[in-house]
Amino acid sequence: MTTNLTETDDFIRSTIHEGFRPRVGIILGSGLSGICDGMDVISHLDYRDIPHFPVSTVDSHKGVLSLGFLGGAAVAVLQGRFHYYEGYSAENVVYPVRILRQLGAEILLLTNACGGLNPQFRAGEIMLMDDHINLQWANPLIGRNTDQNRFVDMCNPYSERLATLAEHTALANGITLRKGTYLAVSGSNYETRAELRFMRKIGADVVGMSSVPETLIARQLRMEVLGLSLITNECRPDAPRQVSHAEVIETAAKAEQNLRALVHDILRVC
Repeated sequence: MTTNLTETDDFIRSTIHEGFRPRVGIILGSGLSGICDGMDVISHLDYRDIPHFPVSTVDSHKGVLSLGFLGGAAVAVLQGRFHYYEGYSAENVVYPVRILRQLGAEILLLTNACGGLNPQFRAGEIMLMDDHINLQWANPLIGRNTDQNRFVDMCNPYSERLATLAEHTALANGITLRKGTYLAVSGSNYETRAELRFMRKIGADVVGMSSVPETLIARQLRMEVLGLSLITNECRPDAPRQVSHAEVIETAAKAEQNLRALVHDILRVC
């Protein structure tokens, strides 16, 4: 894998000027590519053209790596992530995070679309990821240890410094920012009523199909992590209603403005 990482890194660096070093790596979730609006782009690369890079197979993920400046910060933005439900291995799912770190990123900013389990949360609101529960039954840390940091401490997976910054930024912008625990499942099916009741009982506030693998590998690589979840639907086991991926994307698009404003302002001061 070391050879692959080097070849990927060399290719990406060949498209940017020598002095550019992204400090923040950003991974955009379903329907959230609009966060890149206003970005001063230096390089714009299709995943298919990057050596050894996975390819997004979900329609709402563009599959583009953009490098440049956003909110005044040097960033590398992945417009589209990878999921276990696409058939990718744990190594493939987190490969881009390894590349972000190799390019120089010290901070990983994750965004995702999720379902709201907490009855106080509403569709269209943003939740700050304070903790997570991994029910994906997969872990990218399993296998041959190449990072000399196998036993990763996870008592505080998400940066308290960045969380405080996000809360202050949201308050200054009049944006409702919830705070809670993200539960990750493999997908791609949505949850049954019994599963939703179980998830609530074990302490989850939202449920999604991503983000935890990236967090695990980022913490192993000693990156600060900030997670922002956009609640696209409300999961009510006692008043169930059908939900579709198209509905998730539509809600994400409507609510994206607040998330975009929050991300841009966080980047200005992080």
